[in-house]
Amino acid sequence: MVAQQDLGDISVDVMFKDIKNVHLSVHPPTGRVRIAAPTRMSLETVRVFAISKIGWIKRQQRKLREQVREAPREYVERESHYLWGKRYLLRVIEGDNGTSVDVRHSQLLLQTKPGATVSEKRNLVATWYRQQVKSASSPLIAKWTPLIGVTIKAVYVRQMKTKWGSSNPVARSIRLNTELAKKPRECLEYIIVHEMTHLLEPTHNDRFLAMMERFMPNWRLCRDQLNQLPVRHEEWRY
Repeated sequence: MVAQQDLGDISVDVMFKDIKNVHLSVHPPTGRVRIAAPTRMSLETVRVFAISKIGWIKRQQRKLREQVREAPREYVERESHYLWGKRYLLRVIEGDNGTSVDVRHSQLLLQTKPGATVSEKRNLVATWYRQQVKSASSPLIAKWTPLIGVTIKAVYVRQMKTKWGSSNPVARSIRLNTELAKKPRECLEYIIVHEMTHLLEPTHNDRFLAMMERFMPNWRLCRDQLNQLPVRHEEWRY
């Protein structure tokens, strides 16, 4: 069952599912609000819950409106691309020597097949960014495993629209956003520590915050830096 609740100037999509707890989310780019609620819960109870979260909802919507997004990338000569916070100018090389992406001095070299489409170029670069995050995350996880006291069984690197990372305490796995390859390396380390800490404490409660303070005292600076940087352009579909 799907219902809609209007709370003043805020519309909330309510979906009832076979779950135990209520889940509230605010989605980019417009700040669309969704609540997933247990099937046993009444619509009025969900409404009261949503009203209690109005302040948080408005803060999240304001953040989304203020968030800077990259212009769409066309993968043409001298277009700006980023790796670990540093700007590179794209150089596109067409030929029959295979496909690759490499960094040389201040250039990002994109080797493609003759006549490669924008989509093909985008996929090549996205795969390369994914490899960068995967490679850079391995030593960081090895560093933090004994410090935090958790063991990760699997690391996934994916393009994600709304999160920099996520964790699964049951599977002992974490997911990292491919876009982290564009940000300063300390941002990747912060997200790794954040998600590894969630394997000990799934919520953002006082225990979680205390552990973050102990593991990485400057974590708020890293979080603020990451949230102020531009994020990838998206074509949103609902």
